[in-house]
Amino acid sequence: MSYQLHYWPTIQGRGEFIRLALEAAGAPYVDVARGTGAGQGTRAMMRYFNDQDLARPPFACPFLVDGKRVIAQTAAILMYLGPRLGLVGASEIDRLWAHQIQLTIADFITEAHDVHHPLGVGLYYEDQKPESLRRAAEFRAERLPKFMAWFEAIVERNPRNAGSEFPHLIGGRLSYVDLSLFQVVAGLQYAFPKASRKAFRKTPQVLAVHAGVQAHKRVAAYLASERRIAFNVEGIFRHYPELDG
Repeated sequence: MSYQLHYWPTIQGRGEFIRLALEAAGAPYVDVARGTGAGQGTRAMMRYFNDQDLARPPFACPFLVDGKRVIAQTAAILMYLGPRLGLVGASEIDRLWAHQIQLTIADFITEAHDVHHPLGVGLYYEDQKPESLRRAAEFRAERLPKFMAWFEAIVERNPRNAGSEFPHLIGGRLSYVDLSLFQVVAGLQYAFPKASRKAFRKTPQVLAVHAGVQAHKRVAAYLASERRIAFNVEGIFRHYPELDG
């Protein structure tokens, strides 16, 4: 049975972290809102929000449907999929550590999003541009390098990286947090090319994780396919040159 991923059909957003895990594992899945067949499309996704008989409805997408299970929140979905897809270690401590890293990634992408929407998601960027410029300055100078330094330290302290071709955040093989860090780096390179280039000079191991994920056979095939939605100014990572300093 295929997993059913429910997310907006025109953006990478938070759904992309789930897509990357499914693609890297070669897992069968349906990207429901992007489909045109029976039981697909945005209307099929919205049914879960409108169904009064659903005892445990998701608050927002992405959410994953696996049989009778409906799992929402990116970090929770990846915690659920990780063991099933072979994208996390077998030990409880490794799984808890992966979940902690993923929650920190969730904190970071919220900050990246709030650079262009510091006052509220219901307002257009143009309605909060002065505040965005102020927020961007702090993000570039303080928040971006602080988070990247933490990821760099994690990679450096992973003993399983000694002698490996590509480093990992946890253990000695690809995990879902490696995939998520790849997406963060790719998003930053799109949205903040100047600021991220400066930050990444101090985090060579973070870039090495990105390179290793990008070279993964299934990931590379996905990135070259039409299934990979291009970055755009509707998602989390948006390129506004004035916010890049």
